[in-house]
Amino acid sequence: MTQPAVTFQVRQLENYFDTRLFDRTHHRVVLTDPGRKVYEYAKRIIELYADMENALKELNRNVSGALTLGASSMVAEHLLPAVLRDFKRSHPEINLRLKVASVDELVSMIPKGKIDVGVVEEPMMDKNLLIDICQVDQMVVITPPGHPLVDRERVSAHALARYPFICREAGSRIRETLMNYLAGGGVYLDELNLALELSSVESIKGAVEAGMGIAVVSRFAVVSELEQGLLACIELDPPLQRSFYFVRQFHASRAVEELLDFVRGYCR
Repeated sequence: MTQPAVTFQVRQLENYFDTRLFDRTHHRVVLTDPGRKVYEYAKRIIELYADMENALKELNRNVSGALTLGASSMVAEHLLPAVLRDFKRSHPEINLRLKVASVDELVSMIPKGKIDVGVVEEPMMDKNLLIDICQVDQMVVITPPGHPLVDRERVSAHALARYPFICREAGSRIRETLMNYLAGGGVYLDELNLALELSSVESIKGAVEAGMGIAVVSRFAVVSELEQGLLACIELDPPLQRSFYFVRQFHASRAVEELLDFVRGYCR
């Protein structure tokens, strides 16, 4: 579009709204307050048009493409494998990738387009991202088979303090969650019979299986060991639960929406 044509269109707008959109003084052209308002609405109109165009294109073709998810090591190892396996069976045309990283790293990857969806283990606030609850994770006490606690349906914080206890290393988020829970039940760190502090869920499970103590872990993390009879689990009283959250950009592809709907249904 030529400069005279642009000038003509601006004049037409100014006549229509009966206001000046630009100040043309001192050899400069700057937006007036009404001009800035028109500019903001124009950007939104362009974004809505792009959304409409993408939506119509999506309706005219099958869901396909590639999806890159990001998750912490615990989520990637224990929560996602079965979910992604079943999603892939129902959507073979979608290629899935998974990146393992910390929460802070995942959040920084989303605006850069390095991942489409992040799955994190803690609530967060970011006005530039859309955050949805994904799944409630139940924490359980794990013991070796034949342990004195196995016959109980539920275990209190005070009961945990009677046995050698294995937990994550200082500084981990799950340890902080657990210590806050125990403190709410009147049991503090110095009252625990702390046998080991380990850096991963896998090492904790191995230590419990070897009879070195009991621990509290995600139920998702011990599905295989429970099926094989290598470990036993008992619910906590009161329950200790955590939520997982989807983190993504506001404008998501149809493939992303399909995945999120699938996971919500899967979890239910």
